Amino acid sequence: MHIPTSSSNLPQPSQSLHCPKGPHNRQNPPCPLLQVPHPTFHLPLQPLHPSLLQMWLPPQCPNLLHLTQHPNVFSYNTLINAYAKHSLIHLAHQVFDKIPQPDIVSYNTLIAAYADRGECWPALRLFEEVRELGPGLDGFTLSGVITACGDDVGLVRQLHCFVVMCGYDCYASVNNAVLACYSRKGFLNEARRVFREMGEGGGRDEVSWNAMIVACGQHREGLEAVGLFREMVRRGLKVDMFTMASVLTAFTCVKDLVGGMQFHGMMIKSGFHGNSHVGSGLIDLYSKCAGGMVECRKVFEEIPTPDLVLWNTTISGFSQYEDLSEDSLWCFREMQRSGFHPDDCSFVCVTSACSNLSSPSVGKQVHALAIKSDIPYNRVSVNNAFVAMYSKCGNVHDARRVFDTMPEHNTVSLNSMIAGYAQHGVEVESLRLFELMLQKGIAPNSITFISVLSACAHTGKVEEGQKYFNMMKEKFGIEPEAEHYSCMIDLLGRAGKLKEAERIIETMPLNPGSIEWAALLGACRKHGNVELAVKAANEFLRLEPYNAAPYVMLSNMYASAGRWEEAATVKRLMRERGVKKKPGCSWIEIDKKVHVFMAEDTSHPMIKQIHVYMGEMLRKMKQAGYVPDIRWALVKDEEVEADEKERRLLYHSEKLAVAFGLISTEEGVPILVVKNLRICGDCHNAIKLISAITGREITVRDAHRFHCFKEGHCSCRDYW
Repeated sequence: MHIPTSSSNLPQPSQSLHCPKGPHNRQNPPCPLLQVPHPTFHLPLQPLHPSLLQMWLPPQCPNLLHLTQHPNVFSYNTLINAYAKHSLIHLAHQVFDKIPQPDIVSYNTLIAAYADRGECWPALRLFEEVRELGPGLDGFTLSGVITACGDDVGLVRQLHCFVVMCGYDCYASVNNAVLACYSRKGFLNEARRVFREMGEGGGRDEVSWNAMIVACGQHREGLEAVGLFREMVRRGLKVDMFTMASVLTAFTCVKDLVGGMQFHGMMIKSGFHGNSHVGSGLIDLYSKCAGGMVECRKVFEEIPTPDLVLWNTTISGFSQYEDLSEDSLWCFREMQRSGFHPDDCSFVCVTSACSNLSSPSVGKQVHALAIKSDIPYNRVSVNNAFVAMYSKCGNVHDARRVFDTMPEHNTVSLNSMIAGYAQHGVEVESLRLFELMLQKGIAPNSITFISVLSACAHTGKVEEGQKYFNMMKEKFGIEPEAEHYSCMIDLLGRAGKLKEAERIIETMPLNPGSIEWAALLGACRKHGNVELAVKAANEFLRLEPYNAAPYVMLSNMYASAGRWEEAATVKRLMRERGVKKKPGCSWIEIDKKVHVFMAEDTSHPMIKQIHVYMGEMLRKMKQAGYVPDIRWALVKDEEVEADEKERRLLYHSEKLAVAFGLISTEEGVPILVVKNLRICGDCHNAIKLISAITGREITVRDAHRFHCFKEGHCSCRDYW
């Protein structure tokens, strides 16, 4: 399972990002984010009034425990609560262990702390201890332990049975916790039943209504969510910021921008638009449904006192758009300058932006900052983000190192690593990890199967792909979605089984969307089936008339086949309909600076040296047997001579970026080039030879996958 590496550039604890000065460190003392270990606290306790304990923020007062001479259970409970609020759960448990006779508040406080961290088993052990020792359960005990076990539906069901049998379903907080857990794990009908039974007993409160509205929104039942909100208003229940945010979540989940904007107008009239919690919901709505961040900026500027959640939502919004990933990093730095310390959600969002940029240097800085921050370094979500980031930055070895050092894995961890291997063409490890996942009893989800099917598609494993596709529903009860059908179409299409791929589109239970037709169109391009490509392109354009991809792919196919009139017709249609092609470009990061190249670029300050180097490299490549594939020039023979076609191919953006990387780095240093479109066939052949001639490892990340060139071979094995 382990992928051996001779060296790694993973950040060590000595590395860090600059932590800007904020309002709480005016004199520039060492930033608390970058102070690594918390000091050890010594027991027993001596007196300190409980009201003062909450004023101290660990680790700013490391020896406060020795100040209490005559502790009572109230003092201990206050300390446990203070440590829990600052994520010092190990210290909170130390204090708990010193209480001679803990009461139910002691247990509830510690269980709630573990619930906040999603740690199920410590919370369950405390719950069992409460039952055995007999301090007496209450609603807070059960709501805490149910929340802690929220990721395990089986445990939640057992606890729900216990609640009903013992009569604890009279507590609204307990029912709310059960309802939230069921909805979060996809059991909407169970959540509805809990909500309905609460109503029969008169036990619903505003939290219950909010939880049910969120549940409906998450399951794309937008009309039901809005209907619940209207019923709340009709009954005269208090509508607060949590209710508003819950309704916004419903609009976001069903992608109802118009309804969300109308609701935004109502909130402005009600005076909620300046609330930070509601603002987070609005930014989430506009970032996911409006196709940009213009409205999000306006919403953010209207919030007088942004909180950490609002900052995180804004960072997340920017990171959803590759073109705005730098804005996401800027927002992360501004958040720090405003005096906020990043939490696990902050790191997950900003790491996603680093992945979009394919910036290894910035990603490593963020990783180093996470190591030194005061969040628990073993937080699974943060490590999952770093696994994905290193994979997307072309370093699958460091991704695996992070994966192997994680103290625990969940489905997302394995999904990230499986997807990383699939994108890099290491399908053996990808499928081996999937089998290990099944052996360990970790249930795969729909995203897992997308990665597994993608690995099969990129390597031509048709039979294995069909086996895993059938396994989804037969063994795990997962209904295939559009992405799964797209993977199967891609799998069959790459293997030349175009009729079978077309049959999947015709027989799939879902209405085929642009993603399915795009997969078929790509397969037609690979195998030169122009007639079927025309059908796929027309269907694609019917769904997305202003998407340039089908025009460009069909035009290139006509040009490759020498059908220049049809190619010109497609280009004319693009102009008439106002569709613009995204210009191809490639970029490379050298010494923390990104250098961007276009085809036949002359703007770079070192372009002369690059051209000289490429001329010398062309001579060496031809000696090694390279013959330029002038079909990729895509121009008529009578318009351009063969020598001019060769010259144009030589100055494609990916070749220029590779050449600059080679002359700007030391011998033996691997380089990573990113291209916004699919790599051209001639460039693919040329870079294979360049890697052999220079002895360098060259990785090119295009719009579809990674091509890792080494010693004259590519990880895709020319199956792309």
